[in-house]
Amino acid sequence: MAENLPHHIAIIPDGNRRWAKARGLPSFEGHRRGFDIAPKICRAARDLGIHTLTLWAFSTENWNRSPEEVSYLMKLYETLIDRNLKEAKEDGVRFYHLGRKDRLPTTLLKRLAKAEEETKDNDRYVLNVALDYGGQDELLRATKKAVELIVAGSMSAEKLFEETGKYHDKYPYYFFKNFLDTRDQPHPYPDLVIRTSNEKRLSGLYCWQSAYAEIYWEPDHFPDFTPEKLRQAVLDYSQRRRRFGGN
Repeated sequence: MAENLPHHIAIIPDGNRRWAKARGLPSFEGHRRGFDIAPKICRAARDLGIHTLTLWAFSTENWNRSPEEVSYLMKLYETLIDRNLKEAKEDGVRFYHLGRKDRLPTTLLKRLAKAEEETKDNDRYVLNVALDYGGQDELLRATKKAVELIVAGSMSAEKLFEETGKYHDKYPYYFFKNFLDTRDQPHPYPDLVIRTSNEKRLSGLYCWQSAYAEIYWEPDHFPDFTPEKLRQAVLDYSQRRRRFGGN
C-alpha cells in the first residue's frame, strides 16, 4: 500500500435496499447484509493504517422511511454495538456517536453511551458512527451552542474566527470547529469520502469538515463493498495531488 494514506475516511454506505431488490429479496435482507459487511470494512481500515473511520448509518432524513424499517434498523444498530464493542476495545478503537441524541430509542442511546464511555481512553483508532446525523443539522446545533455562549457573555463572536491550527498544515482550523460533533478528535476532517452504489452526491455529510475532502464514487452497492475495494479507493487517493487552493 502507498505511503500517502488518508488519516480519516468517511463512508456513505448506500445501496442496501437496491442490492436486495436486484436479487428479489426483501429490503431488510439488504440492510442485514450491509451490517455484516460493516465490521469487515472497519477491520480492513485498521489493517491499512487508517486512524479515523466514519460510517454514516442513519441520516436525519431517514426517519421518513416506514416505521417497520426504522425499527428494524435501530435493532440492528444495537446488535452491531453488542457484537463488536469487545473487539473495538481490544484493538484500541475510540468510539464516537455523531448526530442528535433526542430522537433515538433509549435502548440504543444507552448502548452508544456505553461504547463511548468504555473506549474513551483509547487513542490508536477512532470510529465515528453517524446516527440521526445531518450536516446542516450539525451546523445548526453547533451555531446554537456558540450563540448561547456569546449571548451569555462567555465568548466573543470574533473568537469563532480564530485559527487554532491547520489541516495538513495548509487549511485553517477555526475555533468554530470546537462546536462540531468531531470537536475533540485528532483528525476531525475527512481526507477521503467514499460513497457506494454509484450515487454522486454527499447528501450533507460533514458540510463543514469535508471542504477539501477527496471523493471516491464506488459503483457497487454497499453489501458488495469489500476490503479489497476499500484498498483500491485508498490507492486511488494516494495518487492524487491535494493543493488546498494553493500551488
